Amino acid sequence: MAAQMVAVTIPTTSITRTNPLRCHRKPFLVPPQASSASTDFTIQARLGLTSQIVGRRALDWTSKENSGFNDSFDEVEGESDWYDLDTDLYYWTKSLRPVQWYPGHIAKTEKELKDQLKLMDVVIEVRDARIPLATTHPQMDSWLGMKKRILVLNREDMISPADRNAWATYFARQGTKAVFTNGKMGMGSLKLGRLAKSLATGVNAKRRAKGLLPRPIRAGIVGYPNVGKSSLINRLLKRRMCPAAPRPGVTRELKWVSFGKDLDLLDSPGILPMRISDQAAAIKLAICDDIGERSYDVSDVAAVLVQMLIRLPTVGSKAFYRRYKLDVDGHCGKSFVEKLALQLFNGDVNQAAFRVLMDFRKGRFGWVALERPPR
Repeated sequence: MAAQMVAVTIPTTSITRTNPLRCHRKPFLVPPQASSASTDFTIQARLGLTSQIVGRRALDWTSKENSGFNDSFDEVEGESDWYDLDTDLYYWTKSLRPVQWYPGHIAKTEKELKDQLKLMDVVIEVRDARIPLATTHPQMDSWLGMKKRILVLNREDMISPADRNAWATYFARQGTKAVFTNGKMGMGSLKLGRLAKSLATGVNAKRRAKGLLPRPIRAGIVGYPNVGKSSLINRLLKRRMCPAAPRPGVTRELKWVSFGKDLDLLDSPGILPMRISDQAAAIKLAICDDIGERSYDVSDVAAVLVQMLIRLPTVGSKAFYRRYKLDVDGHCGKSFVEKLALQLFNGDVNQAAFRVLMDFRKGRFGWVALERPPR
């Protein structure tokens, strides 16, 4: 009898992307030039012996030592680590529910703010020192044009000295006047007031030349929600003139307040783009509580945070074990949040996720920035 040979081939196409934050079983894509050894590894992957985190190599669950993804991230820090982290963050967020938040008062504020900008002598742009790039409005430069600007990195108490030095050097090289402040304690607020007055000294000189009386310098304070704009004004005035609270959306309307006889300050609600196209930045806004809670899935955001922090040498997986007495198995954020839910919250994943986020916001893992200056 003649035997009929049937060729068996392994397809090289990938399947639909699933949640990259869950350590699930999924096929591994074999490149056309793969060797027989890599094909054997692929077959093992198809049998469920490996798991992959998007953006990194596949992890071998049976041997952490052989995975090539051990705690070396806790020991070595360099700019390449931050670059790789940003790359991975892009992939982690690609398949998640988009983070979007644009309440009605922001659209109204944006229109009014553009009109008020014409009256300002200097603009004070406030950003979150933990995420200076993510809290940069993409249209801010076009709105301000050639107006004098002071960049404020608020919450300097929530980042490390190394983070602060890195950003100070970066903005100094760009020729940008940057002031680090702590709106809660008032550090840097007086320096900010003096700098605003000094930048606008030419305003009254021109008025006198025209025979006009001098007037107070007008400075507008703008920025994303919950970056500390109102707190800074209250510290400058040494009294509570503007409503402030540690959540986005408290300030709802523009308000002028006077700082002595020489300076008028405009407090404004936080402004966001109508649509946030950079979802990696949007996730950072959610982590740092700079966007409304209804805009994101708290469990996904917490899982991303876990995967980010274990990659930072100043935090690492050991910080999570010290805090919760739990290992981050396979460096998988989703499974860690689920384990924490079972241990502390009777399986409530949302409560566990909220606990992780609050612990980060309160510095329980140490004060650390989530961004470093670009190359």
